[in-house]
Amino acid sequence: MTEAYIYDAVRTPRGKGRKDGSLHEVTSVRLSAVTLNALKDRNGLEGHAVEDVIWGNATQVMEQGGCLARTAVLASKLDERIPGLSINRFCASGMEAVNLAANQVRGGAGDGYIAGGVEMMSRVAMGSDGAAIAVDPTVAMKSYFVPQGISADIIATMYGVTRDQADALAVESQKRAAAAWEAGYFDKTVIPVTDQNGLPILTRDEYLRPDTNMQSLGALRPAFKDMGEVMPGFDAVALMKYPQLERIDHIHHAGNSSGIVDGAAGVLIGSKAFGEAHGLKPRARIRATAKIGTDPTIMLTGPVPVTEKILADSGMSIGDIDLFEVNEAFASVVLRFMQAFDVDPAKVNPNGGAIAMGHPLGATGAIIIGALLDEMERADKETGLATLCVASGMGAATILERV
Repeated sequence: MTEAYIYDAVRTPRGKGRKDGSLHEVTSVRLSAVTLNALKDRNGLEGHAVEDVIWGNATQVMEQGGCLARTAVLASKLDERIPGLSINRFCASGMEAVNLAANQVRGGAGDGYIAGGVEMMSRVAMGSDGAAIAVDPTVAMKSYFVPQGISADIIATMYGVTRDQADALAVESQKRAAAAWEAGYFDKTVIPVTDQNGLPILTRDEYLRPDTNMQSLGALRPAFKDMGEVMPGFDAVALMKYPQLERIDHIHHAGNSSGIVDGAAGVLIGSKAFGEAHGLKPRARIRATAKIGTDPTIMLTGPVPVTEKILADSGMSIGDIDLFEVNEAFASVVLRFMQAFDVDPAKVNPNGGAIAMGHPLGATGAIIIGALLDEMERADKETGLATLCVASGMGAATILERV
């Protein structure tokens, strides 16, 4: 089997996913093209250099529809002979793009790929695609559908995660992210977004709130309490599925949940022959990839079984992993992961995560792979695992091994 290596990884800064966010006037296509151009220029990719561009995004309507991947290639400086493939595994779309590209290389279907994703949440609203899992009663009722915030609160209830624990994790994420930015840990990977005159639009993640503390978070009202108890009554749906629970404890709010942001990220993947042909040095080997389906109601527990699966498939144990990136979709997701594997919190998201910097759905999987690789190099660690929970009950994971 041909080995697949990562040669480079880049991402844009993450802008607030609102109309007053810095990236709001930038289209999904243009932000994707900025990312593709950076990989082309940084690595001297001339002509038909890669087999394909595999690009993830979770809401594939309006400007993010119509095979955004191919449109982004045509909007970029890449050769028009390079095709594009758009994929959707919700929050894991960017990671699935990387994993798919790696497995294509492993199987001999081309020597090089660019993979990643984008989400412009200020321009294409989450849920605007009218997903059947949420709106078709024949599916929603059968699967006991509840919104993700309710799912996060179910996890907290089922596994004993308290509001203080969730808030403490959020405060730590903010502190770690701010410290990493100040120390220049993201300088290697983050590429500026500029206007047509080359003037900067955004050079730094703007969602950060480094002054966050337990007192400020303690003043926030649970975001999903009314949704669960008053509006459609999703708590009642959850309790029908899990009758062993007496109630749903609503502990999540805007401060301990991932931020809605705009962003894009890309990873250059190839075989050893690809690197030799382009004069590039591999940074890491993609040792293993995995995905799994899980309970669609609690929905967000996927990082635990997919980690068990990827470790078993690769003949490894949790102790073989030096660093972890677990997407901070909600605080309870990360806390449940650490609880399940008894992982040292210092090894998990050492430079903060989506609670502090935001979660641009289709890009996040590629973002955390790049963040994991950067930290493995900085801290001189050998192995790392990145994983995400996924809407409708799935999980995805990738194991990296430094070369």
